Amino acid sequence: MGAYDEVEHERRERKNGEVEVSDDDRRTEYRGEVAYDSDESTEELLDQFREITS
Repeated sequence: MGAYDEVEHERRERKNGEVEVSDDDRRTEYRGEVAYDSDESTEELLDQFREITS
């Protein structure tokens, strides 16, 4: 694999310590809610879930 010495280790540490952040790197915050309406009973939904997971 080649020589891996303390100098190489320090070089990699410096490289990994430098992080450039641009405007595109900002996380987008989402707000809202999700609603689910179903006419199916709990037992019907469980049966469907079991069918999907089997």
